[in-house]
Amino acid sequence: MSSASSAQRATPATVAAGRRRRARRRGLVTAILAAAIVIAFAVSLMVGRSFYGLDEIVRVMLGQTVPGASFTVGELRLPRSSLAILSGFAFGIAGVTFQTMLRNPLASPDIIGITSGASAAAVFGIVVLSLSETLVSVLAVAGALLTALAIYLLSDKGGFAGTRLILIGIGVAAMLDSVVTYVLSRAAAWDLQSAMRWLAGSLNGATWQAVLPLALASVVLVPLLLAQGRGLGTLRLGDDTAASLGVKVSRTRIVAIVAAVILLAFATAASGPIAFVAFMAGPIAARLVGPGGSLLLPSGLVGALLVLVADLLGQFAFDSRYPVGVVTGVLGAPYLIYLLIRTNRSGGSL
Repeated sequence: MSSASSAQRATPATVAAGRRRRARRRGLVTAILAAAIVIAFAVSLMVGRSFYGLDEIVRVMLGQTVPGASFTVGELRLPRSSLAILSGFAFGIAGVTFQTMLRNPLASPDIIGITSGASAAAVFGIVVLSLSETLVSVLAVAGALLTALAIYLLSDKGGFAGTRLILIGIGVAAMLDSVVTYVLSRAAAWDLQSAMRWLAGSLNGATWQAVLPLALASVVLVPLLLAQGRGLGTLRLGDDTAASLGVKVSRTRIVAIVAAVILLAFATAASGPIAFVAFMAGPIAARLVGPGGSLLLPSGLVGALLVLVADLLGQFAFDSRYPVGVVTGVLGAPYLIYLLIRTNRSGGSL
């Protein structure tokens, strides 16, 4: 009896110590990820056909004129690296939003068809309508939004169910991928080249015009998503439990879906559908930070680091240069197989 009461007295202290330990780990991991992004960002600006020192990079970023570096760094490398960070962060935070909300690591936007919607719309705009790059981006955003809306409405019959949404999304993705294949089979050589470059997920030719819309969307939508972190985490326990704990389930879900889809659509429009980043970032972040707390910020940082490092590998690690989406696809395919096996054994949680 005395041992039982002693255990009960120790429980609050143990819980508090566990929370402090998890908070320290989360803070340390977040700081390490942020530092790694800064290092990778600096390296991406320094290396290339011409090498520029860190002092020259800083001078360019401060607006000073540096012969050679002002154009190469300011107009070529800096937009590319900035787009890598923004798109990677957007894919990471959007992906983990769906994975957390649906309590399944397979519920990533590139698995359940939202990215396929953007891709089908963009390819149709390039091949059939011969639209400009700006209009293709607008069409890609619209395609992602309409696809997400269709998947949500189809899965909401008789009450919302995450498993039904995933299965419907996979079916929609297959249908849209077949549309892309058909359109590409009818494309002229020049249009085919442009469409394939976009579909591969590439940062080549990144400009400030492509970075600015995504940056503005991130400024608005990332804080909105982060504000939903607690509610999304509680949704893991189920709708009834979350509602009993004071979470407005429908409002939280709708706000999270809309914000994540719009952010994902802008990222896809800017850089193309960079494969598996939205899928990998959440599970990787979950392993790094451990249980408890929101995965939104760590997943965004993991996504940004993945895209930055993959782009560096694609440019300099091989005899030929490869788009960033090819590198992330090579990394993501075996990870998908591993996660399918682990999810089957553990029941499907992050």
